[in-house]
Amino acid sequence: MSDKETFQVFATIARNRRSVRAFHKEPVPDAILKEVFEAAQTAPSNCNTQPWQVHVASGAACDRLREKISAVATAGQMPTWDFPYDFNYPGVYRDRQYAAARTLYEAMGISREDKAGRAVAFNRNYTFFDAPHVAFLFLPEPFGLREAADLGMYAQNLMLALTAHGIGSCPQTALSFYPDIVRAELGIPAEQRLLFGISFGYADESHASSAARTARAALTDIVTFHS
Repeated sequence: MSDKETFQVFATIARNRRSVRAFHKEPVPDAILKEVFEAAQTAPSNCNTQPWQVHVASGAACDRLREKISAVATAGQMPTWDFPYDFNYPGVYRDRQYAAARTLYEAMGISREDKAGRAVAFNRNYTFFDAPHVAFLFLPEPFGLREAADLGMYAQNLMLALTAHGIGSCPQTALSFYPDIVRAELGIPAEQRLLFGISFGYADESHASSAARTARAALTDIVTFHS
């Protein structure tokens, strides 16, 4: 395969990756899970520290977490984040956030004025959008911003590997809102701090949310080439 052909394969995988918000219950075979997580492990990190710790829940463990997290969230329990999160996106970043939300809710037929409908849609985060698997991505203490960047590169590797296998995924900050529940259920020590989660499985393309495709900024808005 030529370099151009190799790039085209990669570009197709990268462009096909999207945040899936509806999944079939069919689990991903264990052999494929091993392949994608081994591929994710090739991610770069500062001084090759590989600071990430990943806990994957499937089957009964996934269902217990789905039930417990959803119950406390819908009851209105305040989140207890391991890492600060102030929801503040100024200027163009807020514009992009609002545009993405509008695209998603319009695909599902939920109007801006329908606050109850939006709340129901958002709370599906806590049921992992019915995914059969969920990965929780942790950083051990005392790691912070720089190691979080490493973890982000790992997560992208993981989602691209899933996409290459025809498996959908959704990275979710919402899954970091109740870290104590996750630690207690999976027996994770307190010094591991939860940054976010990724729900994954085979996408349910019949769900209305599957029609949503968010836009990306123009290259000239993001990258400046200097010479």
